[in-house]
Amino acid sequence: MSTAKTIKSALISVFHKDGLAPIVQKLNDLNVTIYSTGGTEKFIKELGINVVPVDEVTSYPSILGGRVKTLHPKVFGGILNRQDNESDIAELAAYNIPQIDLVIVDLYPFEKTVASGATEQDIVEKIDIGGISLIRASAKNFKDTFTVSSMNQYDDFLDILSQNNGETTIDQRKKFAAKSFNISSHYDTAIFNYFNVGEEPTLKVSETNAQVLRYGENPHQKGYFFGDLETIFDKLHGKELSYNNLLDVDAAVNLMEEFKGEAPTFAILKHNNACGFAQRDTIKQAYVDALAGDPVSAFGGVLIANTEIDAATAEEIHTLFCEVVIAPSYSNEALAILKGKKNRIILIKKEVELPTTTIRTCLNGNLVQDKDSITDQLSDLKYVTNTNPTTSEIEDLLFASKLCKNTKSNTIILVKNKQLLAGGTGQTSRVDALNQAIEKANSFKFDLNGCVMASDAFFPFPDCVEIADNAGIKSVIQPGGSIKDQLSIDYCNENNIAMVMTGTRHFKH
Repeated sequence: MSTAKTIKSALISVFHKDGLAPIVQKLNDLNVTIYSTGGTEKFIKELGINVVPVDEVTSYPSILGGRVKTLHPKVFGGILNRQDNESDIAELAAYNIPQIDLVIVDLYPFEKTVASGATEQDIVEKIDIGGISLIRASAKNFKDTFTVSSMNQYDDFLDILSQNNGETTIDQRKKFAAKSFNISSHYDTAIFNYFNVGEEPTLKVSETNAQVLRYGENPHQKGYFFGDLETIFDKLHGKELSYNNLLDVDAAVNLMEEFKGEAPTFAILKHNNACGFAQRDTIKQAYVDALAGDPVSAFGGVLIANTEIDAATAEEIHTLFCEVVIAPSYSNEALAILKGKKNRIILIKKEVELPTTTIRTCLNGNLVQDKDSITDQLSDLKYVTNTNPTTSEIEDLLFASKLCKNTKSNTIILVKNKQLLAGGTGQTSRVDALNQAIEKANSFKFDLNGCVMASDAFFPFPDCVEIADNAGIKSVIQPGGSIKDQLSIDYCNENNIAMVMTGTRHFKH
């Protein structure tokens, strides 16, 4: 039997009617018999086109408030029959079942209903039963039946209809079947994730919105972003975000979440870590002091502010080559200045809730964990040394702790007057991280006397506090928890160093 099929009959049952009229008109022009239900049937009739109500085929009306319309053997038999199977064809004739060559469905908008904050009753009513069943049945029988499973496919399908006078190929039907199972599996995933409130340790992730990136981390790697950036950013200017840009932007956004609503704060990130960070009375001064932390690494970095960027700040930024600038808003003058570099990406960060879990591939599976949602607070501090930190040192310690939490392990962060002096990032030992931070701070001529030190994990030996002491650091924050904590405490007591413990480790691999 030929793999080419001519559409002679169609079942149409859609939620969204936008873009449907040209398809219905074309089907009518091709003398295709159209079956339909409810609102779709009414829509087709209002176009002046003949339509056969499904209840005339089934001899059953739509019941249960519209919950049951198409769930009937005369509908699904017409969709699932195998046209090269003599027994199937005989049964169609015996039970007066019409052949259905085309199914067009657009599902109830479940995800949009959830996102709207609707009641549970409204959400449950937007779980499509008949539509999802029609999609699965017709896609399964792609050898004989064509499936259009979303309004997003209307234009492509209309092109096929127009170019081939209603004839479809096996490749076209199989391609649309694949799209249909993509839609049905995504739909079911959304429903499961709505009902699953953490009781089942099950990973179901489905993203159908794919953005093709220029490449991955390196030019020889393909890269894609699955998600909807428009829900979190308004892009005002610049080239498309790259794979590496997106990783840095993610790190920047998560870091700045720690400082939401605080005094003007500015961060400069490179390779997912802050290389410059400061909090000041004005956003301009915060930027200037953040840049001073490491003006070398800032080249080509991602910049983020927790408050509006004004013209004075933009003038300072404009002298630096940077990939991305992020802020909750910009003055008109600032935007005009920043747009002076055509490739500079300018983003407005919207107020949206960020994911509460993290997922990453590992070996032949995935690792899933709760996001590190704990931010060390004043009430968490345990004063373990004879010398207590001063009020200003406590402010710096908590400031440094937030930075430390958002920096790759092993890490040591040095802060003074709410300015990042240096960080040791991603080192294989805590001593290496500390030495790297001290060397870096010294290279930019920072005075470490009076600065504070934060560590993402405990000190197993007193070597780190000794190195810090020799560098002039006199106040430390760390989680504690080592069986040898007392060795570090003893050294601090002998050398008038203040140390507080938080009880919370902040590894970030």
